[in-house]
Amino acid sequence: MGLYRDEGIVLRTHKLGEADRIVVLVTAGHGKVRAVAKGVRRTKSRFGGRLEPISHVSLLCYEGRELDTVTQAEAIDVFRAVREDLARVSDAMAMLEVVDQVAQEREANPRLYQMLLGALRALELRRSPLLVPAFFWKLLSLEGAHPVLNSCVLCGSDGELVAFDLTEGGALCRSCRRGMPVSPEALALVRRILEGGLASALAEPESAVTREVSALATHSLEQHLERRLRAVHLL
Repeated sequence: MGLYRDEGIVLRTHKLGEADRIVVLVTAGHGKVRAVAKGVRRTKSRFGGRLEPISHVSLLCYEGRELDTVTQAEAIDVFRAVREDLARVSDAMAMLEVVDQVAQEREANPRLYQMLLGALRALELRRSPLLVPAFFWKLLSLEGAHPVLNSCVLCGSDGELVAFDLTEGGALCRSCRRGMPVSPEALALVRRILEGGLASALAEPESAVTREVSALATHSLEQHLERRLRAVHLL
């Protein structure tokens, strides 16, 4: 145990005692960290508003047995444009929730950290109807649940694909169909997200197809996590 420096993104917080707060972060080098920020709820706290959800911060922490202690926190980015737009706040909270679910305490996952940071930076620039769904698809792939999209996952047929079921591993033909129905246009859009066309996919305007891809991403991630996503369904 001892002092360490890292940078992280605040996922959530909750009160501890009269003046302290437990802060849960995903960090670049230490995975998910649960730490106490002492006195942070006091008006004259030296941390100010730096340790709020969505904030990207530089940290100095003291490692403890169960909870670390934040001894210094400096803001790198507070994502002001996100915070000032309720729709973008909702998008950010959905991504923070799923990262909180998959990140492991004290196990570094640099790709997950960089994915979340990149998504928040993209959201700061502009809102896209496919940003959160694309994040979900990329997260599933990172988690080892990359779906089969070019042929039927059960029989191998490269004919018409009409359904999708993540528990089976991806797209399904008419003979093997189960799970959710899926249109050819939605499958093509998921392929673009996962196979190098993310930038063009994020430029897509909202449509029936983007809403289908979004619903499919949420359903698939909930299957993978085996839980309902609160932030998504509160939108």
